[in-house]
Amino acid sequence: MTFTLHLKSCLPSAVRSLILQKKPNIRNMSSMARGEPTAPASVVVLPRSLAPAFEKFCQVNSGPLPLLGESEPGKWTLPALDAVPGTRTGCPQFWKYKFSTCTGSLTSLEESLEQLKDTVAFLLGSSFSLEGAWEKGGLPRRDSAGHGHMGAYKRSSFAFTGPLRSAEKIQRVYEIGGMPWRRALTAAGIPVFWPSQLTSLEAVSACKMPLAFTSSLGCTVMTDLKGTAAPARCLTPEGMPEIHHISQDPLHCSMVSASVAQKIRELEMIIAIDLGSRGIGHLLRPGELLRASRSPSHARSVPLTTDFPEHLNHEPPEETECPPGAVALAAFLQAWGKGVSMVVDQRALNLHKKLVDEAVQRGVLKRQVPILTYQGGSAGAAQAFLCRDGNPKSPRFDHLVVIERTGRAADGNYYNTRKRNIKHLVDPIDDLFLAVQKVPGISSTGVGDGGNELGKGKVKEAVKRHINGDIIACNVETDFAVIIAGVSNWGGYALACALYIVNSWEVHRRYLRKAVGPFRAPGEQNWTQALPSITKEEKMLGILVQHGVRSGVSGTLGMEVDGPPFHGTHAQMIQKLVDVTMVQA
Repeated sequence: MTFTLHLKSCLPSAVRSLILQKKPNIRNMSSMARGEPTAPASVVVLPRSLAPAFEKFCQVNSGPLPLLGESEPGKWTLPALDAVPGTRTGCPQFWKYKFSTCTGSLTSLEESLEQLKDTVAFLLGSSFSLEGAWEKGGLPRRDSAGHGHMGAYKRSSFAFTGPLRSAEKIQRVYEIGGMPWRRALTAAGIPVFWPSQLTSLEAVSACKMPLAFTSSLGCTVMTDLKGTAAPARCLTPEGMPEIHHISQDPLHCSMVSASVAQKIRELEMIIAIDLGSRGIGHLLRPGELLRASRSPSHARSVPLTTDFPEHLNHEPPEETECPPGAVALAAFLQAWGKGVSMVVDQRALNLHKKLVDEAVQRGVLKRQVPILTYQGGSAGAAQAFLCRDGNPKSPRFDHLVVIERTGRAADGNYYNTRKRNIKHLVDPIDDLFLAVQKVPGISSTGVGDGGNELGKGKVKEAVKRHINGDIIACNVETDFAVIIAGVSNWGGYALACALYIVNSWEVHRRYLRKAVGPFRAPGEQNWTQALPSITKEEKMLGILVQHGVRSGVSGTLGMEVDGPPFHGTHAQMIQKLVDVTMVQA
């Protein structure tokens, strides 16, 4: 007789009785848990002195460590769970740990009674309790062969399992289980982070305690709790995650909520006003700002590049449209804890150092931003700049952003809007964006208001057709997004605001943390103060004017950008973006 065929109809008490009788075919509980109406759990036994710390650890990491209950010191029943008797012998197998090392397995804890007098038993929800919900939701089981943890992997003390059959079904995963997931690591499917028994095992093995016991992998205790109940934190339609593909190599997906996506789309349309009647509407690709806001969210180090020498008869030749948007984005990335740097032309290095110094002095930036230069010189120079020791498997940066910088045209030259060649004034920084396409793990975003800026290679055919761009059209693409704005600074402001919106959504932040760590409200991070503001951008524009930087269209040395004055046009745009950003979802 095969007992596993009848377990779905058994009460938990009957299943536990069969286990205690050591009936065949039921030692590994993972194959029994699927489709059952009750929830299995794993056990962790720790010294009493460590119990408060472990309890707190479970509370702040409730995703991978759902704490169902704990015993009194030295006692083995958990009355809050309505009778889970015989825990001492009711688990088919335990693992014993001494100072982080697993020293062996036990079929019961009877032989360790003396050591257990001053210990506490914790009962943790098992990932198997979600299998029934998966099946009910029409998703494939992770392991149809009944081999337990065949799909489990370990990394950084947390477990994730897979693969699913397709990326589209990740959306359904979250709807069913509220489970966090992150970067996929195989091309065969989409592995996802999964609240797993492995998490508690890794936590115990990482803490060098003199003695501990845990359920062995795949062996669980049957509780009287329902296993297919809806998650306690039911999500509203507006808060339901949307799953978005970011890149293929490496396979990488991310998520935002429906309300977050809508707010960012609103930002995108606000900045797309064709202020100079250039025909930029033909270049607009809806959704690019949303894509661009997710990529830096996963990055650790983000270099920004900017600079457009528009005025050949003035010194400096730069225009006021370049640095403000880049500095505003840098300010938010700093507050967000990202590594930020700026890559500029060697010719303009001293100017940008002065601009950054004064931005810090006047409170536009909280601290210094490293200023880097890149002048090319060899076939491998770009890869050497982007990667440690030139090794593409060890990138120094994660995501490159360019805001209003001239880009190489098809003939190898660089042109301003007046179709004048300015190649002698710029360094080949676009080589970095070409090299990025060959380095897995680094991505790029472009921001511009015309057709000759770095990144517009992504829409060059539209540039040629609609913006008189046969000569000036940039031939170099950015990886994921090309953000179209009436004034490029607006694109920098909007990207900073979009990043704020994405990371104000707690589910996304927990996703980035693999569902570990306590909740922290956005206000605790001082992110609000890091957003663009009329006051800060007025200060930044004033700094540029003091250093002789002129308006792009008129060449005026004053408080204007691309022709229109700051007060009125640009100040109004900043306020609109911030107002949309701060509206509660």
